[in-house]
Amino acid sequence: MTQQELADRVGVTRQTILSIERGRYNPSVGLALELAEAFDVPVEALFRIDRGEAHD
Repeated sequence: MTQQELADRVGVTRQTILSIERGRYNPSVGLALELAEAFDVPVEALFRIDRGEAHD
C-alpha cells in the first residue's frame, strides 16, 4: 500500500502519513485506530510510548 493509498483510506494527506512515519507527528487516538484497522493489526503494533522522554 502506498502512502497516498493509506492516506486516502484514513482521510488524511500523504504528508500526514509521512510525518507519522518520521516521528514528527503523533496522530489522534481516532486516526491511530483507523491506521491500525487499515493494516488489520492492534494499535499497539503500530505505536509505542517512548518512556525515555521527560514529561513536565
